[in-house]
Amino acid sequence: MEQATYLTGQFLLAMPGIGDARFDHSVIAMCSHDEQGALGIGIGSVVNGLGLHEVLEQLEIAPGAAPNAPVHFGGPVEPRRGFVLHSADWGGQDTLDVAARWRLSGTLDVLRAIAAGTGPSQWLVALGYAGWGPGQLEAELTRHGWLNVEDDTDMLFATPVDGRWARGFAAAGVDPRLLSSQSGHS
Repeated sequence: MEQATYLTGQFLLAMPGIGDARFDHSVIAMCSHDEQGALGIGIGSVVNGLGLHEVLEQLEIAPGAAPNAPVHFGGPVEPRRGFVLHSADWGGQDTLDVAARWRLSGTLDVLRAIAAGTGPSQWLVALGYAGWGPGQLEAELTRHGWLNVEDDTDMLFATPVDGRWARGFAAAGVDPRLLSSQSGHS
């Protein structure tokens, strides 16, 4: 019997010509993937004109020590729901360990800790997520849409947003300029 391969802790890169403008040049940090489906957080683009301070003020949290970092477009599902991808040196209420590589928190305690200067040492904030039902991501991976790659946490915390897509392809040893946005038929 064949063992299923799951992508938790990896990154999905949108292939050229993915066919959905919402995902053009997307980089998705896969936080959960199993037989029940998949959930990832987009890290390849930011929400224009929205910084962390505005989000904190809307939630009635004083920004305190938090820098006014950009907020990432996490995905089209529940775009008003917030998530924090962060280093493993902090954990709180309902924090999910992601393959011992990074953590995902979706509750206000992580934002309060960041504002107080007691949160994780590395983090990024996103609104929304990308989600797939059972078998849906596996089916998409067989078509011309996504490339999964392994990379370290520098992809999340040390690479500028506009460089993550190219970094992912470089990690896979692929030059995206040589990829066609069209698929052939035989």
